[in-house]
Amino acid sequence: MKVFMTGGSGFVGSYLSRELARQGYEITILTRKETPPKSEDPRIGFLTGDPTREGPWMAAVPEHDWIINLAGASIFARWSEVYKKELHDSRILTTRNLVAALEKGDRRQLLCSTSAIGYYGPHGDEDLTEESPPGDDFLARLCRDWEAEALKARDLGVRVVITRFGIVLGKGGGALAQMARAFRMFVGGRLGSGSQWFSWIHQEDHARAFLFVKDHPEITGPLDFTAPNPVRNLELTRALGRVLGRPTFMPAPAFMVRLVLGELGEVFLSGQKVLPRRLLKEGFEFHYPLIEQALENLLR
Repeated sequence: MKVFMTGGSGFVGSYLSRELARQGYEITILTRKETPPKSEDPRIGFLTGDPTREGPWMAAVPEHDWIINLAGASIFARWSEVYKKELHDSRILTTRNLVAALEKGDRRQLLCSTSAIGYYGPHGDEDLTEESPPGDDFLARLCRDWEAEALKARDLGVRVVITRFGIVLGKGGGALAQMARAFRMFVGGRLGSGSQWFSWIHQEDHARAFLFVKDHPEITGPLDFTAPNPVRNLELTRALGRVLGRPTFMPAPAFMVRLVLGELGEVFLSGQKVLPRRLLKEGFEFHYPLIEQALENLLR
């Protein structure tokens, strides 16, 4: 089976492409680099093109059975108005162009298009699932519009699955690398009150969930890609401290988080308790359902 992937050079995409190749899939990764990198795995190839612009790269999409759309500028930056536009365009335009390219396909394709649990907006202690309504902050509106573009492929007869990511924890990068670095430097601690929920998923379970979706053709629509046991920020902090053997006495006051991160800071300070209800209902089994178990595996 042939896979076409946008965003395949990033932290999440690099791991996922390697796992799919290990399972025998042939992967084409769309890259903006004029000189594509050379893969060590012959099953992973690269195609040059800008996914936010129509171009020759679109002709390759119908040749693939499975489209995985991971493209999008990182949200982990200060959100100026200019950067908000980049966040929007990198997601909306890419997805719109992918759907347009699928019009020339054979209608038997699978589109897995990324979204995020930011779809639900800031929340307190209530459980959030795929049936929960969207929020109304910037990130929620962005996710809602992003998903709407992907769902247009259903009109073409394409099976569409919306993968709402929690924070993906993995080796060698991503959020965990940033957190672990602070703890190893003895400056790790809770954010704000520490009572906000943190919805996460181990990178292995994350990749396995993609394969599970592919193997279950009855699954369509939104799925929460999060572990079944979200934790409060304070619990995450203590677990990191235990696994790394470091103290957790350096909290980041809420006003400081807001000062440094601006609007993004509110996302970290509010949090969301998101549960993967549909994955569990369909029979998916997590290898790492508990945070300390996941951290032990990734950090030791």
